[in-house]
Amino acid sequence: MMPLDRAVRTHGARVVAALAARFRDLDLAEDGFAEACARAVGAWAQGEPDNPAGWLFRVAERAALDILRRRAVRDGAALPPLEPEPTAEELMAARPDIPDERLRLIFVCCHPAIHPEARAALTLRLVCGLSAQEIARAFLIAEPALLQRLTRAKRKIAAAGVPFEIPGPDHWAERLDAVLSTIEVAYAHAHADGAATGLHAGYAAEMRVVTATLATMLPKEAEVHALAAMVRFAEARRPARVDDMGAMVPLSEQDPALWDTALIADAQRYLRTALGRPLTARTLQALIHAEWCLRTSLDDPAPWPAILILYDALLAHRDDPLTRLNRAVALAEMRGPAAALEDVDALSHSGLATYLPYHAVRADLLTRLGLYDAACEAYDAALALGPGDAERNWLAAKLAEVGR
Repeated sequence: MMPLDRAVRTHGARVVAALAARFRDLDLAEDGFAEACARAVGAWAQGEPDNPAGWLFRVAERAALDILRRRAVRDGAALPPLEPEPTAEELMAARPDIPDERLRLIFVCCHPAIHPEARAALTLRLVCGLSAQEIARAFLIAEPALLQRLTRAKRKIAAAGVPFEIPGPDHWAERLDAVLSTIEVAYAHAHADGAATGLHAGYAAEMRVVTATLATMLPKEAEVHALAAMVRFAEARRPARVDDMGAMVPLSEQDPALWDTALIADAQRYLRTALGRPLTARTLQALIHAEWCLRTSLDDPAPWPAILILYDALLAHRDDPLTRLNRAVALAEMRGPAAALEDVDALSHSGLATYLPYHAVRADLLTRLGLYDAACEAYDAALALGPGDAERNWLAAKLAEVGR
């Protein structure tokens, strides 16, 4: 990885957040940071500076001030007063009550003044660096609608003078749902990449740290502990997710002997804490993961009956297209592919057209029903969405089996 790429991945979110705190303008912060990165291409050709974050912040700040100066000349307005020379670290200074840097940034961006629908999306863009297309797919909305949502949020921040400050414990509750949604989507991008070769693979380890920190901060929040459990159950299975040929292995076909038993035990500890509170959507999701992780070998029957019961319970808490799609997989095993396909096809207008698993599930159901031409079209649609290496290899192999 090139020095600039590494610096952007490591420090980019912190620098953008620091610029947002400095100027109260997210567009200006992003524009200034982009200009700093462009200048770094030439400036760092002979070597990386001793303090990459500080260099990027200072150059981005100057670029942002140049933009403001041009606006001031155009509009006859005054520039904001110059401030002392703070570093990026000083602007986003650590608080002992939120000891993890990325988690601090997530809390900062999930400000309650921003519309609830926009908080997680904005945070995923600023803190996690997800593209607008990736965020739109995660929330099952069109990319133009997502961009409008982000634009409105940025305008609200600028107009209301929303302070980009690290909140104290009294303000965590009002930001928690957006924080959890952000972590959930960020981790989902890492989990979707079974081979851990993609751009967001590093979130898998990072979100383990973040959820552990959050569980320590909020020991009585069931959804926090449930999310920590989910991440660990899923990561425990990673050693069995890719075969020797580099293709994804479906969950029901993974060898439990390869799973990380220490991580499973850690997940169970978090789940026990979550189960000490009233059931929530994330607690039920964690229970679904836990059912799979009770298997010790491929000779153990897959827990489809329990999985279907849990998804039925989950629908009472979170009735959305993703829950119904996942439930259809269990339904196919219990009541046959025809019943499952009926449920999946009922989701065709729910924003799943750009969601790869939707097409993969349909392709499998169509194959099992002998509808091979339609199955090939579904596999083609899944492949067109740019899956990771392992997922692409598996989809290509399934497509070849069906007839191409």
